[in-house]
Amino acid sequence: MKFLEKYGFDKKDIEVLKENSSSSLLKEIEAHKKLVGKNLDYLNNIGVTNLIEIFIHYHDMFLMDNSNFVEIFSQYEPKSLVEKLAKDVRVMEYL
Repeated sequence: MKFLEKYGFDKKDIEVLKENSSSSLLKEIEAHKKLVGKNLDYLNNIGVTNLIEIFIHYHDMFLMDNSNFVEIFSQYEPKSLVEKLAKDVRVMEYL
């Protein structure tokens, strides 16, 4: 999970993630860290400011194929989406 530090995660964030995830999901994240990284990069590049909070709550979504991941988010105007996510990460459930 050390690769998450590139995205601003600190050791405490990674521990929270580990405590709230199954070992099989953590193995999948580690095995597909390039894919997870591409999806994190995408949200980072559109300006998402609470990336860590979103990832901790919805980390399974980051295992989605990058083209599908981008397609979900590109349906929305980036600035508006970023604002909504900053107010409430539960918006992710409706995307």
